[in-house]
Amino acid sequence: MSPPSEPSVAKYRRIVLKISGEALRESGSKDSISPQIVQGIAKQIQAVQQLGVELAVVIGGGNIWRGQAAAHRGMDRTTADYMGMLATVINGLALQSTLEQLGVETRVQTAIEMKNVAEPFILRRATSHLEQGRVVIFVAGTGNPYFSTDTTAALRASEIGAQVILKATKVDGIYDADPATHPEAKKYERVTFVECLMKRLQVMDSTAFSLCMDNRVPIVVFDMGQPENIRRAVLGEAVGTLVTNE
Repeated sequence: MSPPSEPSVAKYRRIVLKISGEALRESGSKDSISPQIVQGIAKQIQAVQQLGVELAVVIGGGNIWRGQAAAHRGMDRTTADYMGMLATVINGLALQSTLEQLGVETRVQTAIEMKNVAEPFILRRATSHLEQGRVVIFVAGTGNPYFSTDTTAALRASEIGAQVILKATKVDGIYDADPATHPEAKKYERVTFVECLMKRLQVMDSTAFSLCMDNRVPIVVFDMGQPENIRRAVLGEAVGTLVTNE
C-alpha cells in the first residue's frame, strides 16, 4: 500500500484575487454574465478556501460598463465612472450568490454605501470576516472616479495586509510583446517592478502598480481559464508571471 500523500500547504496566508468583469462573460455570448463561468470561478475559490487561505476578491465591471470608454465617447467622466462602480456591484452579487450555493460563506463590502445590498467597506470588519474564514468581495472600486479596479486591488491588498495579489487574466503571464500579434514574444517567469517600468511591461495601470511597488505587494499574473490555476498559484507553483520588488 502506498503511503498517504502529504496535505497541500499554501504559500500565502491572505490573498487578494483580482478578477476582470470580462472574465464573467462567455465569448460570443450576448449575456453580460455567464452562470457557468461564474460557477467555475466560484469552485476555484472554494478550493483555495479549503486550504485555509484567507481570500478577498476585487471584481471589475467591464462586462457591463466601462466608464473610461464611455467618457471617450463624450459622457461626463465622473458619471461614467460611477456607473462602472455600480456594474462591479452587480458582478460581486453574482459571485456571492454562486459561492453561497456551494456553501462558501461570503460578505460583499462596497465602497459606495448601499445598505440594502451590501456592507460598507470597513477595514476592521473586513479583516474580521477574513479571520473567520469568510470570502470578502470588494465592490464599487475605491468609491472614487478616475481609479481603476486594479488600483482597488492594490489598495485593498495593502490595507488588509495581503501577501500577494493574484491577477487573473486571459493570458498565461507577462510577455515582452503582445503574444496575440507576436508569436515570438518571450514570457517572463519572474520579473521585478523596476524591470516592468524600464521595459514598459503592461501589468497594471500606473497608480495600482506604484501602490504595489511602494507597499511591497507581489503580483502573480496568470490565466484563469485553466482549471486549478488559482489553487496552483496559492500553493506557490510556477503559474504565470511573478512580479516582485527583488
